[in-house]
Amino acid sequence: MSTPAPVAVPLTAAAVVDGTMGTVLDSIVEVERLMASLSAYRAVAIDELHRLALAAEGPSRSGPGRPWSAQVAARRVAASELATATRISEREAEQLVADSASLVHELPATLDSLRSGRLSYRHASILVDEARTVPAESWPAFEAAALPEAESRTPGGFRQRVRAVRERLHPDSIAERRRAAEESRSVQLEPGRDGMAWLTAHLPAEQAIGAYRRLTEMASSLGAPDESRTLAQRRADVFADLLIDGIVSGSGLGRGVRASVLVTVPVLSLLDAGAQTSSATTPATLEGYGPISDDVARRLAAHAPSFVRLLTHPETGTVLSVGRERYAVPRDLKLWLRIRDETCRFPGCGRAAVNADLDHTVDWQHDGATRHDNLAHLCEAHHRLKHQTAWRVNQAGGGALEWRAPSGRVYRTEPAVRLAG
Repeated sequence: MSTPAPVAVPLTAAAVVDGTMGTVLDSIVEVERLMASLSAYRAVAIDELHRLALAAEGPSRSGPGRPWSAQVAARRVAASELATATRISEREAEQLVADSASLVHELPATLDSLRSGRLSYRHASILVDEARTVPAESWPAFEAAALPEAESRTPGGFRQRVRAVRERLHPDSIAERRRAAEESRSVQLEPGRDGMAWLTAHLPAEQAIGAYRRLTEMASSLGAPDESRTLAQRRADVFADLLIDGIVSGSGLGRGVRASVLVTVPVLSLLDAGAQTSSATTPATLEGYGPISDDVARRLAAHAPSFVRLLTHPETGTVLSVGRERYAVPRDLKLWLRIRDETCRFPGCGRAAVNADLDHTVDWQHDGATRHDNLAHLCEAHHRLKHQTAWRVNQAGGGALEWRAPSGRVYRTEPAVRLAG
């Protein structure tokens, strides 16, 4: 593994305190060059991790879904090892593994520019990202045309120029590329601050524009002389009403099905509407998001039929009730485990348990029992990772899991909610 030459950084406290603006700026520029150089070293190291994972992969193991090839298993092992060791998301780790392979093996000139600090890692990742959208045989010409633009432009300006280069060099028509791009359509949820979240959709442009215009038209039709909400606020309210209830409240617009969400409410929050949850009290939580205010929790528990209401002990967090219509649910193992886990139980994974598999820690075929202390939620990807690679997991008691990585490192994950079992 080759090591990039380090970049000297003439940065001292005296330079910052007593230096001129030019001196301090020079130091900042040198720090940026050092960060770029270290990014090149990291890319080489990550690619070496991937190579070692590939060398260590033996015959494919049995498990859920189609068996992974050695290449896929090695990529997943390298990404999961990197994610758990550095405490980054697995998606970010997968991106680093893929980008590092591209820089080391397909885009050597870009790696050299990064190593010498002539461009930032952000510029390099943009070039890699755009290069992947052209055929492999066009990469050398693409890199030669795009790389000089990186040394004189901001990342945003560089991406615009790179896309122009891409259009010029791409052998496929835009219609052909559009058909392939439709495969990436998706909807994503990103928690925000202060009880808010972002719900975004990646759609074909005409669908996105059509949906936005319909939201705007419906929101505009709800305007009235005494309306206090802005158009943007009404548009957001219409969007939520349509997706959650299938109908816009107060207007009858739209039709469909209701969504179902779990909200966990400390029992004292319902008993005393005037009390505020203290820092020592377990807050109410919304599945897939996290803590919410007592006011919102009380409203959901009392009035929202599409929300399953869970009452918990104010000190221990043990589930006391799941609403009058679901009193027996604590004995329903599937929902009990969904409440306990909340997400996939692989280290660092945040995929919701409601969309995950219930996995026997000790396989059923190896005499593993169908009990709460031998079951845990794993998303499809990590379910397969457990069965088809050298990752191993054991129940550690109290709902905790201990994972052993192929490298030998051990990671522990705790349940979201402690339940009496």
